[in-house]
Amino acid sequence: MDAGAKRRKFVELAEARVNKTLKDLQLIGNLSNRSAYEFEEADIRKMFSTLQKALDAAKGRFSKGVDGGSGEFKL
Repeated sequence: MDAGAKRRKFVELAEARVNKTLKDLQLIGNLSNRSAYEFEEADIRKMFSTLQKALDAAKGRFSKGVDGGSGEFKL
């Protein structure tokens, strides 16, 4: 695969994955509706701590090439 094809594939996948992630984050934000859901502040801290760690690991892979693992979130 030549450099141009690699670039096009990166752009295609990056746009799709970032847009999906943004939509999923909006859906997570919808969970803040206290008339529909019951949650504790500890739940929120754990959710966002987990998301931040995953984001930091993904970002780190671009500079270090380190695998961040594929952990699964559980409350």
